[in-house]
Amino acid sequence: MSVTRPFKATDMFRFNHINLDLWTETYGINFYLGYLSRWPDLCSVEESPNGRMMGYILGKAEGQGTEWHGHITALTVAPEYRRLSLARKMIDYLERVSDNNYHGFFVDLYVRCTNTVAIGMYEGLGYSVYRRVREYYGSLGLGRNAKDEEDAFDMRKPLSRDPMRRSVRPNGREISVSAHDVS
Repeated sequence: MSVTRPFKATDMFRFNHINLDLWTETYGINFYLGYLSRWPDLCSVEESPNGRMMGYILGKAEGQGTEWHGHITALTVAPEYRRLSLARKMIDYLERVSDNNYHGFFVDLYVRCTNTVAIGMYEGLGYSVYRRVREYYGSLGLGRNAKDEEDAFDMRKPLSRDPMRRSVRPNGREISVSAHDVS
């Protein structure tokens, strides 16, 4: 059992156990505060009955015209709370707000191409690969020649404003673009 509540600035003092994960991207304080000030309704936390943070989602609304959409910037669940459908619950909430409040055409997200567990979860929730973004995740200086950039899949799910599903494509895994070509 969990409670969904808005993400608060003070949660940044309480989420280290969630962020200490191989797949979780972490950001500077100003990044989190920017999201909380601009899109507070797209940022939420799952909390246990004893008040411990179980996971969080950060999102935003962006784009123009038919590219207007909700975006999942960060989604993470603490290892001890995984497989409880918390990610599904947070994504459902963000999709609902993106659809009803922002009237987006779709929701998108980026996921490492090697994160097969997350990709499978997203596909199970109705997302599909729109395109592969080469070297989306920057270098940590650990790979050959101090390079270890990693590709991402841009995954999308159409919302009610896109009944013809124009925001998705069936052959997304075959489409590849440079990280410089995406905003």
